[in-house]
Amino acid sequence: MSKVALKDTRISELVDRNYVHAYVLFYFGIRFYEYSELTLDQVCQQRGLKVDQVIREMEAPSHLQEADLPLVSYPIDLIIEYLKHSHFLFIKHKLPYIARLVESFKANHEDFRTVERDLKIVFPLFVEDFIAHIYEEEDTLFSYIQALERATKGRYLPTKLYYLMEKNSVQKFAMEHEAHDDEMEGIRNITKDYTLTPQAPLHVKVLYNELKGFEKSLITHARIENDILFPKAMALESKVKTSFFEKAKLN
Repeated sequence: MSKVALKDTRISELVDRNYVHAYVLFYFGIRFYEYSELTLDQVCQQRGLKVDQVIREMEAPSHLQEADLPLVSYPIDLIIEYLKHSHFLFIKHKLPYIARLVESFKANHEDFRTVERDLKIVFPLFVEDFIAHIYEEEDTLFSYIQALERATKGRYLPTKLYYLMEKNSVQKFAMEHEAHDDEMEGIRNITKDYTLTPQAPLHVKVLYNELKGFEKSLITHARIENDILFPKAMALESKVKTSFFEKAKLN
């Protein structure tokens, strides 16, 4: 679609053609459900935005996906930094956007009244638990792995390292992590696996697609941790323990 055509297209049509447009508009301060009958050009004029800049963002290629990166070949410190960046995007970008979609959800349709009620109760609880899990993971698992990494370079206090290895276990972290792998089961149940009827309102289509996309990102994220981070971390832990106790015997 040409830029002229995009400018003269109603917001509801833009979003219906590509749900990602709603996400781009959101970060320009445009809630698609508040301006659905106006054209993109009209909304930009109202909001004091440069329509060409908004169009450039809407047409920009999507961000690089985890699956496109050779993470298995990355050193463990870079994998952790990558996962932390993903956490940041989840907490500061995606979740606030989806939360706003849930808050502003007005079903106006018999098929989705119960979904509206249940999501408004359950989603804030999901977000709270999810953020707590993320911060705990960074403060415990990631911190422990980074301490092991520093130890391989000789940067450690023997007593502190011994205490850390006695207190922590990568295998235990991995087992606990597996228990958190299906965090969105409740939301899937509420939305009946994000099932949309042909008559579903646009707001529902956008919300369900965002929830589905977020779950897909979580599955990929969990796979990176389970298949790449934990095996590397276990090997690192084993190496550090062997080296530590061999040096302890010599003293």
